[in-house]
Amino acid sequence: MELWGVTDSGKVRKHNQDVFKMHHYEDKDIAVLVVCDGMGGANAGDVASKLAVESFMHHLKAAIENAGNVCSKEDIAKMMIDAVLIANNTVYNKSLQDEDFSGMGTTLTAAVSTSAGEIIVNVGDSRLYHITPGKITQITRDHSVVEDMIERGEITRSQARRHSGRNLITRALGASLHEAPDVFFIKMNKGESILLCSDGLTEVVLDSEIQYQLITGTSVQKSCEALVGMALERGAPDNVTAVVLRK
Repeated sequence: MELWGVTDSGKVRKHNQDVFKMHHYEDKDIAVLVVCDGMGGANAGDVASKLAVESFMHHLKAAIENAGNVCSKEDIAKMMIDAVLIANNTVYNKSLQDEDFSGMGTTLTAAVSTSAGEIIVNVGDSRLYHITPGKITQITRDHSVVEDMIERGEITRSQARRHSGRNLITRALGASLHEAPDVFFIKMNKGESILLCSDGLTEVVLDSEIQYQLITGTSVQKSCEALVGMALERGAPDNVTAVVLRK
């Protein structure tokens, strides 16, 4: 199992509101990955994403460690949901305590990889992809205005990439007192990868290009660096983050 992540503020933004974190339990053959993309002004966005990542990882790691060596995918999904709810409350309460942080929020996309399969949770429009030699699949569903428009048949997916409202999300951690995530289950085979990324990557790099880089990259580090490098070469109007796990 290989893990790596890269984040960059991009070519336009002065502050990087993207935050990611990873942890590998080698004795349990479990890996935890999370990406958050903050919003609400420079300081508020930073605070929201950092709070969410730290809170989520702290509570999920404690739950995994306390559970011992026997955990079903359903058990881990429950742990992840609980960790998201706690992270949401942490961000929400902070936004109420200081008017400088009023209205702040963040996306959160996370995965736990186990020998039995992968469990994924998300709130917002940071994505998780499953990449195999022959296919790339977006596992998460964007909680965004344009995704809702696509589902209603009002615009095509290619039109969504240029739509003026493509950065407007409909759900975020910290936006309300209770924000439960969507949950997904997949099963990776040896040699396959998952990519967690902020919309700063997917706004300028195509799915087919992501697949190519992850299939041809000699290491997850090289793949992450190549993807972020492509975004930077194309102007990177937003913060950009790529986190990869390869089995």
